[in-house]
Amino acid sequence: MNDRIPRITFDLDALRSFVTGIELGGFAKAADRVGRSASAVSAQLKKLEDQIGAPILQKSGRGRILTPTGECFLGYARRLLALNDEAAIAVRGVELSGSVRIGLQEDFGEHLLSRMLGDFARAHPNVTVEVHLARNAALVRRMEEGRLDLALSWDTGVDWPYSETLGQLPLCWIGPAATQATDPTPSGPLPLVLFEAPCVMRSAATAALDAAGRAWRVAVSSASLPGIWTAVGAGLGVTVRTRVGLPGHLVVRNDLPALPRVGLVLHRATDPAPEAVKRLADIMVDTVADMGIDRPRHSAGEEP
Repeated sequence: MNDRIPRITFDLDALRSFVTGIELGGFAKAADRVGRSASAVSAQLKKLEDQIGAPILQKSGRGRILTPTGECFLGYARRLLALNDEAAIAVRGVELSGSVRIGLQEDFGEHLLSRMLGDFARAHPNVTVEVHLARNAALVRRMEEGRLDLALSWDTGVDWPYSETLGQLPLCWIGPAATQATDPTPSGPLPLVLFEAPCVMRSAATAALDAAGRAWRVAVSSASLPGIWTAVGAGLGVTVRTRVGLPGHLVVRNDLPALPRVGLVLHRATDPAPEAVKRLADIMVDTVADMGIDRPRHSAGEEP
């Protein structure tokens, strides 16, 4: 009697259609991107489900979303495709060269740069990466002026022709750890430490307090994220950010009015992009996916 578990060999083309459909928020879009008909993509998804022995997508309204099995499988599919693409570059002897100019919010500088650039540099040592850390307005301005190839920014509703919404992150009230337990609900106007206007998180903070009828005042208005962390750590007030890059001496406060989520958008200067830019963009998307981001693009949105 043969008790060996049957070995499954996944079709990389099917995996690419699956991942592309999730990334683009619809399998009709994925069919166009991968150069296949919608019915062919449907057949690929059915084949994957037959191989796995469980559904990876389920209906939700007019679209489809990932099942728990699909959520688990998506990470493996991305890894298989990434390894395949790296192997293809290696065996072909393709040496990417040139430069890539990327822009990031200060929040992501320390958290993402080492991971992203480490992976990219090991795979493509001949490509120079130029990094700019700035706020949203400056990043968008650099994109408009042709001074960036990629920019990762908060979603402020700016319409850029080659943008991809990567998902959303919850906003949090953040204060100094030393006063969290002893001063959960300070009397008088709540002191705020915020970026100078315009700022999506500044607007979210004041709107939430106004809606709750809570008095507030801007105690510190900073032009930089390190300035905000320093002021909050000194006990000058609380701020609103995501958990990304949260310093160890600060904590999330749960006693203040609820806050919305903020979208995260990847802007590309051109489409299609040069190969080096495309490869770094793929690494950025994968790195962001590992942050536990709430990814609305998991909803297929369209029937294939």
